[in-house]
Amino acid sequence: MASAPAPAPAPAVGPGPVLAGLDEILAPATVFYLDLHRNPELSGEEARTARQLAARLEQDGYRVTAGVGGHGVVGVLRNGEGPVVMLRTELDALPLREDTGLPYASRSAVMHACGHDLHTAAAAGAATLLARAADRWQGTLVVVGQPAEETLSGARAMLADGLYDRFGRPDVVLAQHTAPLPAGMVAHGHGYGPMMGGSIGFEVVIHGRGGHAGTPHLVVDPVVAAAASVLRLQTVVSRETAPAEQVVLTVGSLHAGSRGNVVPDRATMGITVRGLSEAALDRAGAAVERILRAECAASGCEREPDIVTVSRSPVLSSDPAAAAAVRQAHLELYGPERVASWPSSMVTEDFPLFGDAGLAVHGRPGIPLVYWMFGSVGPRQWARAAGGSAAEKLAALPANHSPEFAPDVRTALPAGISAMTAAALTHLGAREHRPDTP
Repeated sequence: MASAPAPAPAPAVGPGPVLAGLDEILAPATVFYLDLHRNPELSGEEARTARQLAARLEQDGYRVTAGVGGHGVVGVLRNGEGPVVMLRTELDALPLREDTGLPYASRSAVMHACGHDLHTAAAAGAATLLARAADRWQGTLVVVGQPAEETLSGARAMLADGLYDRFGRPDVVLAQHTAPLPAGMVAHGHGYGPMMGGSIGFEVVIHGRGGHAGTPHLVVDPVVAAAASVLRLQTVVSRETAPAEQVVLTVGSLHAGSRGNVVPDRATMGITVRGLSEAALDRAGAAVERILRAECAASGCEREPDIVTVSRSPVLSSDPAAAAAVRQAHLELYGPERVASWPSSMVTEDFPLFGDAGLAVHGRPGIPLVYWMFGSVGPRQWARAAGGSAAEKLAALPANHSPEFAPDVRTALPAGISAMTAAALTHLGAREHRPDTP
């Protein structure tokens, strides 16, 4: 059983005076958000988004480097001796056609359906406030715009490109994510366990022997082998996983053939395994490979299947002490009625790679991570959602990755900026404020 963290220290710098400038920056921050939302880019193609973020950071006095691990952006603001605090946001969007009816909706087949545009605008807004209030804190602020989060490859690419060696090893890394909660609320992980699951993604090719549909005895049908594999894979959760252990296995894609009278020579599958512990992921991943090979052998395939691990993301857990400090700052800023607990979920992030799970990449001791959710649902949308209880409303609202996902920027963005600003100030060093000092 995990032990409780030490009592959270008081924030090094109170957010009140810094957040006094929030109203002044909201208009440009909102314009920035609308531009990002209208012009989304897929994972690995975030060139324009990266340029926009870089320009914002440069305007605020950050030393900016582009092209880190792809289209990654790193802005550094050094402000005397003190902690190195890293704020991370994501740049990429999803291959969905937007169906929100918003006047600033994307007009392409790409959409910001997971809130990355809101995250980026909030991080940029916090970066502006902190730069303007540099006389109240000391240390180094690092703002990272990460590409390719949706493919779970961007964090690893930035670390492999020397993120920490080139820009300094952070003392804490902070990130937040939109959630279907009323805007103005934040939610932290429940207890001290995992906040999000880890995942393994597989791409599989099953090799058969194609031929005429009228001579099935002369072929090895990869469709049959794939279908048998799909059914058998369901037993990984139902028969190989303890009832109290949370594991999810999804065959998200299966493609084979082009005509009904031709037996194809191959079938391809996309498979994802998710779990709340690394041990569970390892066991489920091994079972996937074992079942695929066995079903291909049982079907008489002349070659073993090609099984490629295309992504692996660790379980996401916040550092107990660092997260407790941020939660306390949010409680003092918003009040207890606007700070909720967030249960573990099987949603996956590559954010853990920036902390302990990134050891294999950057070869350094573990780094504390803090991750929280912030609400994106406006009051009208919340009132219109079906159901009387909060749980019923949450189930009725468009979820992340939905074509109808539409954060209420007027209420969600100010809270996203203030939540990130308060979290950063919690971990930055305090500077004695003298009004006559520039």
